[in-house]
Amino acid sequence: MIKKAKVLFISQEICPYLEENQISKISRHLPQGILERGNEVRIFMPRFGCINERRNQLHEVIRLSGMNMIIDDTDHPLIIKVASIQSARMQVYFIDNEEYFQRKLTFHDKKGELFEDNDERSIFFARGVLETVKKLGWAPDIIHCHGWFTSLVPALIKKAYKEDPLFANSRVVFSAYNNEFSGALRKQYIKKASMEGLTIADLKVAENPTFLNLNKLAIDYSDGIIMGDEEMVPEVLKYAKKSGKPVLGYHNNDTYIDVYANFYAEVLENEPVLV
Repeated sequence: MIKKAKVLFISQEICPYLEENQISKISRHLPQGILERGNEVRIFMPRFGCINERRNQLHEVIRLSGMNMIIDDTDHPLIIKVASIQSARMQVYFIDNEEYFQRKLTFHDKKGELFEDNDERSIFFARGVLETVKKLGWAPDIIHCHGWFTSLVPALIKKAYKEDPLFANSRVVFSAYNNEFSGALRKQYIKKASMEGLTIADLKVAENPTFLNLNKLAIDYSDGIIMGDEEMVPEVLKYAKKSGKPVLGYHNNDTYIDVYANFYAEVLENEPVLV
């Protein structure tokens, strides 16, 4: 089991801020379990507009806010907020932006259609987390990403941020979930996601940014993969197993924290994935 590691958790959903489901429950209780086992943790999620700031006592962290993320040649201000889960003695950092995260729904509109700008929202979130971690000056040993909305993070770590001393020795773990969506993000996704050190060619697997292809992108650049649900999209499981990387199957609520901690230790012992 890992001990005294720094673990960065990046999740698209965490309860109690969003409704309970498999991903939000794991993203809430896993960090606490890892913290209680003697490790350091930092936790990030999007600040969706349905999150009640007053009830959850969110407040802006002025020293971390104020950066701009350039996406598709447009500046987007990055606002960082924080809240505490008192019972767990943990803080959760929220990535916020008025254009991307003020609406009251998360990924789909009232008709159940994907928000048209989910491509830019996911890029903004991924880059916003890493830039904020840089401002914190905190070098994670493990970066554990949860869900398709975080799927760009592994590629950013392995390509765009690989020369950054904070992330040079980080290992990336990606948890895939059975939260499939129909359709795809906009075709310009890989063009918008590319930046210095991360080319369109590096992102080619997500040229058609469907749920499956976004998971493939995350798997390609991760050091280890976890199946977060008992029932998984078969193509995601098959692709993970074919990758040749360590793959951890589903574990229930009674055992998963210790099993995940041991998996982190295994990933840390392995040579990092070079791409």
